[in-house]
Amino acid sequence: MNIINIEHIAKIYQVGSEEVHALRDVSLRIDKGEYVAIMGPSGSGKSTLMNIIGCLDTPTKGLYDFKGVNVSEMSDNELAAIRNREIGFVFQTFNLLPRSDALHNVELPLIYAGVPAHVRKERARLALEQVGLADRIHHKPNELSGGQRQRVAIARALVTDPAIILADEPTGNLDTKTGEDIMALFNEIYEQGNTIILVTHEEYIAEHAERIIRIRDGLIEKDEKVLNRYVPQKNGASKT
Repeated sequence: MNIINIEHIAKIYQVGSEEVHALRDVSLRIDKGEYVAIMGPSGSGKSTLMNIIGCLDTPTKGLYDFKGVNVSEMSDNELAAIRNREIGFVFQTFNLLPRSDALHNVELPLIYAGVPAHVRKERARLALEQVGLADRIHHKPNELSGGQRQRVAIARALVTDPAIILADEPTGNLDTKTGEDIMALFNEIYEQGNTIILVTHEEYIAEHAERIIRIRDGLIEKDEKVLNRYVPQKNGASKT
């Protein structure tokens, strides 16, 4: 089933008297259950594309259809509702509330959605259990390692049962071993049927996905299946 359908979108920013064409003419489709990496050098437009996919921004022109709904011309409030209900975000910098414990951080999207307290606490607890942090639910971010903080962020992304998980450089602030553990967790989430869109500039991270979309100068340079996908294992890794 098609979740994302983007047709001929462009994004133009006005910087003083100059027009900056961040995206020029981008078309792509992403199906339910796909694991897609978006790659490109700095200034390529990949972050702009991620912001549009994540309903953080809207295109200057073109169509963005999300689950059969045209979100290209939605209001800010409508976009916020889509983000909270349908998109789970994972950021390089974790974006956790420093004075709140893991459970409350994971609860946040459910609080915004008006879910009753007893329901959201149980869902948050289950999400933390899913990412291997059942024994850390009352720890604050400064009491957790970088990898554990990213797991909290992933649990927060999962707690609303979103249509897509959108991860922006999710291993960027982690050492290699911890980053590999996080990518192993993403692989488990993917194998459970979730749709993952991963934005990265690292080739070896992109190779964990089943498909790589390469962006350059605001255009899709290449869109290809990964023939030998890198599948991390708990005791190592393998190619498939």
